[in-house]
Amino acid sequence: MRRVHQLIRLAKINIVFLRHGLDEYIFALHIFRPISFLYRLLPWNWFRRHTEPRAVRLRKALEDLGPIFIKLGQMLSTRKDLLPEDLAVELAKLQDNVPPFPNDEARRIIEKGLGKSVHEVFASFSAEPLASASIAQVHAAELKDGRQVVVKVVRPGIEKIIERDVGLMYVIAGLANRYWPEARRLRPLEIVAEYEKTIFDELDLMREAANASQLKRNFEDSPLLYIPGIEWDLTSERVMVMERISGIPIGNTEALRRAGVNMQVLAENGVEIFFTQIFRDNFFHADMHPGNIFVNASDPEHPQYIAVDFGIIGSLTPEDQRYLAENFYAFFRRDYRRVAELHVESGWVPPTTRVNDFESAIRTVCEPIFERPLKEISFGHFLLRLFQTARRFNMEVQPQLVLLQKTLLNIEGLGRQLYPELDLWKTAKPFIENWMHEQIGVKALVRGMKTHFPKLLEKAPETPLLLADVIGKASREQLRINYRAEQLDRLENTLREGQRRNGLWIIASALFVGGVLLIDHAPGRGWLGLPWVSWSCLALSAAVFWHSLRRR
Repeated sequence: MRRVHQLIRLAKINIVFLRHGLDEYIFALHIFRPISFLYRLLPWNWFRRHTEPRAVRLRKALEDLGPIFIKLGQMLSTRKDLLPEDLAVELAKLQDNVPPFPNDEARRIIEKGLGKSVHEVFASFSAEPLASASIAQVHAAELKDGRQVVVKVVRPGIEKIIERDVGLMYVIAGLANRYWPEARRLRPLEIVAEYEKTIFDELDLMREAANASQLKRNFEDSPLLYIPGIEWDLTSERVMVMERISGIPIGNTEALRRAGVNMQVLAENGVEIFFTQIFRDNFFHADMHPGNIFVNASDPEHPQYIAVDFGIIGSLTPEDQRYLAENFYAFFRRDYRRVAELHVESGWVPPTTRVNDFESAIRTVCEPIFERPLKEISFGHFLLRLFQTARRFNMEVQPQLVLLQKTLLNIEGLGRQLYPELDLWKTAKPFIENWMHEQIGVKALVRGMKTHFPKLLEKAPETPLLLADVIGKASREQLRINYRAEQLDRLENTLREGQRRNGLWIIASALFVGGVLLIDHAPGRGWLGLPWVSWSCLALSAAVFWHSLRRR
């Protein structure tokens, strides 16, 4: 039965495209041009005339097809460098101008979610939505105490629509996985699974409110980014009430210029916010299309970003974060060999990859884009060559990085609109270098000791027992079958000696860490001003360590 519904949905998609005259795009592709005359002979083309421009027809078709297709249009709208101007301008209307659902439905959802009538909660409530997007719409309201807020309401019945379209995506991905040679590298099923998790998370406004609160803490009192406050008492799974903000939409560049906003500072701040969220906080806003970003222009020379819509938030595993940071660091230093080695170490390319060949390929793709402003870089050409290189070296898509890649494309697209002279690499390089120094310097060592020292102390009493257990296992008969008795005795003696030495090393490490922590908690006192306890700890640590080395 499910397959029947998916076939019906596929048929509907085709009907929508036909109704809006978008079948012409298919036959305009190079592969179909030899038979395009057959398309013109089809009966429905004899009398059909389209009075609306192609961009309008495409936008309306995506609206008819629902949230997943609208999300695709939103993402494409930020890439004016990759789309014709008319398409980019029209698709931008999908960011916050999707047809709204009725006010009565919105009130019903609000009252059900809050357990109170709209009149009990709000002094006033606007029937006309401020903005309407693919997942939810937003209404202006005023609380009883006079504070101005916005009320976000999830669209009714949206779950079934998304389930239907995600199910169809799984079918298409499954067919690709079975019959497409590139599927092993591009991993379509994993990508759909990641997308499914992301979009269903977006339906839970309690989760979105929690995301907003975390971002607000991360950028508390920051001059770069402002996050509106959440009214937790008036928030549920399908309704969220938050502080109403005022600002200039980031996509309205004319208004920003009229306000005297320093566009270079604004663009560079956007890059800094992006890298701060990824590397300092490991918690980033992953839906940064222009409909979700505003600018506080009260101080035009130091403009501040204002973000809304926190349904899609990304984070990385510590391993991916480290590999990504090292990749950026090596890339900014043009150390292409290190970039190639990192791809092999992380498993993003097969272990049999020849590093020299991969290094040469990366250099060929990346070198032409350095020290050039955004307006002189063809990212469409760059991405095409990057994909060709990935295919050549069997580089697999990393589904967990798809959100990050999407966000980076959005940031680059915004930068191109705001300040085409922006040198993305030059702006980002100091931030990455500082972050790397934080991770591998003395501060990182002390921070690591603070983090892991309690675990070390917790495990210390168990260490002799674990070593004794190893010795016991080494004494079992099944090992004596493979080793002569003399070799086993030597192994047991070595393990006993290792036990004694490890015990000494634990003591030496504890003394050393204790000394370092005392140093760290005595700022400004200098080495000569250290308490005698610190000197004693460090001296005893050195003595015990030297004694353990002499026993080897």
